[in-house]
Amino acid sequence: MTSGDFVAETGDGTRAVRAGLPDPVKHEPTLPGPVFAAHFHLPGEPTGPYTYGRDENPTWTHLERAIGELEAPGQDGVETLTFASGMAAISAVLFSQLRAGDTVVLPDDGYQVLPLVREQLTAYGIEVRTAPTGGDAQLDILDGAKLLWIETPSNPGLDVCDVRRLVAAAHAQGTLVAVDNTLATPLGQRPLELGADFAVASGTKMLTGHGDILLGYVTGRDAAPMAAVRRWRKIVGAIPGPMEAWLAHRSLATLQLRADRQNANALAVAEALRGRSEVSGLRYPGLPDDPSHKIASQQMRRYGCVVSFSLPTRGRAERFLDALTLVDDATSFGGVRSTAERRGRWGGDAVAEGFIRFSAGAEDPEDLVADVLRALDESAH
Repeated sequence: MTSGDFVAETGDGTRAVRAGLPDPVKHEPTLPGPVFAAHFHLPGEPTGPYTYGRDENPTWTHLERAIGELEAPGQDGVETLTFASGMAAISAVLFSQLRAGDTVVLPDDGYQVLPLVREQLTAYGIEVRTAPTGGDAQLDILDGAKLLWIETPSNPGLDVCDVRRLVAAAHAQGTLVAVDNTLATPLGQRPLELGADFAVASGTKMLTGHGDILLGYVTGRDAAPMAAVRRWRKIVGAIPGPMEAWLAHRSLATLQLRADRQNANALAVAEALRGRSEVSGLRYPGLPDDPSHKIASQQMRRYGCVVSFSLPTRGRAERFLDALTLVDDATSFGGVRSTAERRGRWGGDAVAEGFIRFSAGAEDPEDLVADVLRALDESAH
């Protein structure tokens, strides 16, 4: 049995701990330290895996193998490429696959930076169509598209679409499919197993989980599209630093522990919020009565750490955030320390002024729920 076969047959926790590790060498560390190199010794013909630091790095190699083993365990021919940020990974797929005259379908309720990407795509002569994530609405505008971009669950509204259904319709007409897997992580959802061509994510969030790394990745199984993504990375130079890559790989070992605790905390917070009269629009796919729960339960193994809801006014939301003691007011999600923010402060998201995106961390659930309920009580005055 090869190490890859072993990883494919193990549970999530074992896989996360062992993913991407090299074969053991006596007197060497289990996870080699970061390789800081702009150039490598290269006498004679330029062959071999490592030639120049913008193209490849041994530290990236270990991390990319690890992410591939999590995104697509046991699947042959899967390749992962890491990037300097999630946005770099998103851009690499879009701009490497699309040409002037092509059409792309994006969600209109997804990541806040997508409207900026839309402007650039349009400037390059690419037609951009948008539709909501919920209700598989992107199907209605899919005809003739070169690429379908799915974000499920959507950020920040937490709608979920049927990935298998959208992939089937897309592939029937030769359309590529990319799924933003940031919120779910590979332990919550595996887009390639659902048929997608690309799984794309920001490793800044729950994948690494400590709020101290900017990272992105693209995982795909088809050689030609991935070669185009690799070429884009080489041209643009949107590469991760070796220290960031090493820290990310180190952090993967606790992914299952973090994900289980943070998912449980998110559910506990969501359940506590259900009984509050001042809370409206509560969304968490793990709630049995959530509009997304049925389809989410068919394609997700964990529902994520993010809960969204609205308070009656902007002032009420701001007082709530100020009253929290265990939750940082910060714009991100997925970290071991809980965060929350009034999402409307940025503009760009179609949300109410009192809309809160809450990311559950790894605190004790009783403490976290008590802090949220106390802050809600204090914010009423």
